[in-house]
Amino acid sequence: MNRLFLTTAFLLAACQIDEAKAPDPVTLTADALGHFCMMQVDAHPGPKAQIHLAGLPEPIFFTQVRDALAYVKGSERDADILAFYVSDMGVPGSWENLGPDNWVPAPAAHFVVGSDVRGGMGAPEIVPFADAQVASDFAVRKGGEVMTLDTIPAEIVLSPVEIDLDKETQS
Repeated sequence: MNRLFLTTAFLLAACQIDEAKAPDPVTLTADALGHFCMMQVDAHPGPKAQIHLAGLPEPIFFTQVRDALAYVKGSERDADILAFYVSDMGVPGSWENLGPDNWVPAPAAHFVVGSDVRGGMGAPEIVPFADAQVASDFAVRKGGEVMTLDTIPAEIVLSPVEIDLDKETQS
């Protein structure tokens, strides 16, 4: 009986899938370059994103959350996503200076989609918040609808948009 128990325990342990812990967000530094634009991320106003991919030691950064969502919802990825973080626009600070460690996991964030603000690259921005009420308050002031990561339609971030560099980007 002991032998059967030990054999069963061993087989169960051998078959158990070891879940890897998602990487923590990294501090945004002046060395971070936008994945699509290859420009210095912290030189642009508005929310940012970082995505950790399997096989890469460092995350890829995005100068706009909209761009990161296009990456996530698009089909042109080369590796599995291990973690996805976005700026929490509900913390004290400004649209120009969010702080280097202001990150919230994207799956837990509340996104305002369709507001009248533009991100750091001039495209309409999708604005993330950790707190649903703060997101709702922002949507009342700036327009848009609060959505979760899973409910943002792919076509919203994959469709072409008009870039207006003259339009105010501040929240």
